[in-house]
Amino acid sequence: MDIKVLGTGCANCKATVALIEQIAKAKGVAVNLEKVEELRDIMSYGVMSTPGVVINGKVVHAGGVPSRDKIEQWLTA
Repeated sequence: MDIKVLGTGCANCKATVALIEQIAKAKGVAVNLEKVEELRDIMSYGVMSTPGVVINGKVVHAGGVPSRDKIEQWLTA
């Protein structure tokens, strides 16, 4: 599962990366997690508020740290 966290490195972006890593590890789900910090690359996904989360090329979240429940749903879908 390819996951990209879109954000310029703010506290919420870092928290999102850490939360996804933590939940993926707890659930035993293998993820390829990438941070996208270049503004031009973030804009290419149409995301205006960060952090944004892209899973397998599809934007699934934008703006604010996603909830644990939301992340768990993504990882089990």
